Parts: sequence; C-alpha cells; structure tokens
Amino acid sequence: MKKIIFASFILISITAAAQPAIGDLSPEITLKDLKGNPVSLSSLKGKVVLIDFWASWCGPCRRANKHLVSIYPSLKNKGFEIYGISIDEDTNDWKKAVTADKSHWVHVNENGGWNAPVATQWKIDQIPTNYLLDQQGKIIARDLEGRELEKAVKALLKK
Repeated sequence: MKKIIFASFILISITAAAQPAIGDLSPEITLKDLKGNPVSLSSLKGKVVLIDFWASWCGPCRRANKHLVSIYPSLKNKGFEIYGISIDEDTNDWKKAVTADKSHWVHVNENGGWNAPVATQWKIDQIPTNYLLDQQGKIIARDLEGRELEKAVKALLKK
C-alpha cells in the first residue's frame, strides 16, 4: 500500500518598510543617549531637527561635525536640534568622538553597526546620512551639507 503525503506550504510575503522619503512624517525613534537614558525623536517635535547618522570611525562624518559645531549654538536657541545617531558598535569610541568633536547636541547610539534596527529601517547604506525635519516631524530634505543645510534650517525656523 502506497502512502501519499500532501504537504501544504503557505507563502508569506514580507514587504520591508520603505525608506522614509521627503514629504513623509518621520517614523519614531527612541535610543539611549550618552548617559543611557532613552531619548525619543518625538520629544523634539516643535523644533527643526536634523537626524544625523554617523560613526566615530567615519572621516567624512567627523568633518561634517565640524560644520555642525560651528552653526549649532546660534540656531539651537531659535528652535533647531540635532538628533545624532551613532552606529558605532563600541560605545566608548562613540563617547570619545562626541567629546573630541565638542558636539553638544542630542547624541544617541544604536550599537549594531550597519545592521542596527534603526539603520536598517532607514536603509542607511552610507554615512554620513542626514534627514532634515520641519517642526511637525515631516521630512523636508536629505543629505544637506554646509551652507545649503544652514540655509534650509534658517528658512524653516522663519516659518
């Protein structure tokens, strides 16, 4: 007697969330700061926010920090904030870089490197990568640098 075995398979299609795009509201992010306290991106709502993905070992990131350090003090008091997301796997390297760069904005870390959940969600495949958000948390621009970034921030602060 032959046995016939039927197997049924269910195909599940998992669609990865799309990379946040200009015009979208930013997804929520909550990561730990330098002191280990969770800081939510939504806690900055009402401010113009630059989400800045970077790492201590990234030369271009560290050079970009120099410009941010020069513009941050004057724009902070007008409603600008930086939410710096480090993808450093070694939190000591991250903390040393923050101190060395004298960058006094909101710093958080997700130490999973390129495979960290937030980096994966945002499809970060190069750093530095940044997103500029308006006061309502809407993504206005991506990868602005130097004077172009400063001009965009000042324009949003006038609104």
